[in-house]
Amino acid sequence: MPRNRDLFNDSTMTFGEHLEVLRVHVWRALIGLVIGVVAALFLGDKVIGILSQPIDEALRRNNQPEATDDIGGMDFSGFIKQMFSDEEKKPDKPPVMEEVPGDDELTVDVSIASLVAALKTVAPELVVETPDVPEKKEAAEPDDGDADAAANSKAGSAESSEPVESVSLVLRSDEIALFKKTADRFNRPVTYKVEEAFMTYLKVSLVAGLVLAAPWVFYQAWLFVAAGLYPHERKHVYIYLPMSIGLFMAGAVFCFYFVFPIVLDFLIQFNEWIGVELQPRLSEYISLVLMLPVMFGLSFQLPLVMLFLDRIGVMTVKGYLENWRMAVLVIAIVSMLMTPADPTSMLLMMFPLVFLYFGGIMLCRFRPGASTDPLA
Repeated sequence: MPRNRDLFNDSTMTFGEHLEVLRVHVWRALIGLVIGVVAALFLGDKVIGILSQPIDEALRRNNQPEATDDIGGMDFSGFIKQMFSDEEKKPDKPPVMEEVPGDDELTVDVSIASLVAALKTVAPELVVETPDVPEKKEAAEPDDGDADAAANSKAGSAESSEPVESVSLVLRSDEIALFKKTADRFNRPVTYKVEEAFMTYLKVSLVAGLVLAAPWVFYQAWLFVAAGLYPHERKHVYIYLPMSIGLFMAGAVFCFYFVFPIVLDFLIQFNEWIGVELQPRLSEYISLVLMLPVMFGLSFQLPLVMLFLDRIGVMTVKGYLENWRMAVLVIAIVSMLMTPADPTSMLLMMFPLVFLYFGGIMLCRFRPGASTDPLA
């Protein structure tokens, strides 16, 4: 009987030797994880700044007085229509670039009448009454050559004669700086415990360190697992592992840069619609911003899950096509369970998953690497 020549037949290890190799790789992975966490501790403030950017921008955008003028008196259907409307409010006048006031400065508009009345009260000698001078009638009509000049002079005099209703004054004091700092609190997440910011910093640093050390940890796990795999099994890992990582990263990036701004706008405006003042808590927001991209990344693994079910014979391409309506219903339910309690994030997860469902059908039909698969 011919001897079976497999790659690892001549290097068979005992159970104790397997445990020793596992211990070595686990220690190496832990050392890499500790190094990643320590490095992340020095970058935690920058990571928190990146994670807090969506909520800071959403709060500043929605806390503008003109942003929520029309939300108050509408019903829920009108609120939904406004949220999903493509019409954008255009300013009546082009924006004027003005000098940004300092932290202790406040620019106010005071009417001329109020200013004059105040000056008359405190310093009447500074107010000079100017009697009205009647306009002189023109003695003669201007020549044709001077018509343009006369028209321009009349236009200029008309513009200069327009009454000025108010004047801008700059006020400066330490109390104004305190007032502006207090008002800016509504544009940022807050903490309600003394240790909350520190614990949140440690939590973010731990997650960031895990992300930094993930390639090294996965590499150590792969070194241990690969020794027990056949060549065709390792080939599948080389094909599908990059696909899995790519799908996960695509889901996380899609969630953070596209879903988050829309979801935050919806939730903030919903609070304003029902008359509730929103004051986001830092620890709860960080939990949301860390959890939701992970949920999106995991849900984007749908094509690979479909391929796995097809490979083990649980489902077929024909079965996927015949049951697509039921699949859409299941995707809607899963999207509802994996996202916060708002319809926006549910729909933004559901629509890409429906697209990935049909992408999974195409993946099962082409079946990359099927020629070396013993189950094919």
